[in-house]
Amino acid sequence: MDGVSAAPREAEPPSRTVAQLLSDTAPAVFRLGGQFLAASETIARPVGLTAAWWQVLGAVLREPLPVSSIARAMGLTRQSVQRVADLLVERRLAAYEPNPAHRRAKLLTPTAEGRAAVTRTTHGHQELAEDLCEALGGEAEFARVAEALRRLSEAMEALPVRR
Repeated sequence: MDGVSAAPREAEPPSRTVAQLLSDTAPAVFRLGGQFLAASETIARPVGLTAAWWQVLGAVLREPLPVSSIARAMGLTRQSVQRVADLLVERRLAAYEPNPAHRRAKLLTPTAEGRAAVTRTTHGHQELAEDLCEALGGEAEFARVAEALRRLSEAMEALPVRR
């Protein structure tokens, strides 16, 4: 050696365990859910909806569905969706119609008034989409994030329920 001592090597940070990844991911997803809910309330309130009403109406815009199918698609309990559906029907934003596939499980469908209310959210929805796109650095990054969230949701759904 030439008398110059080598600087001590810095220890590499320990690698994150998969448990740590989950511990980091879950709170971020919970926070994101709350942020989306708050933004949805802000968009929906001026048009006479709540975020929950908007969510359920949005689920039946393409086709009428039974409450159980709406709940399954949203990851909610049937009972919570049933309460919202009943309120929407009471306020004439949706209606129940017969279900040819099941006598007791009626189909929820939006009324013209319900469709109009959802249409009135379009401007706020578009503004939020544009703001998020800009904050994320463009459409490609927004699409990448959306795909990662979709994949995470699908992976969670494929897991056996652990109780």
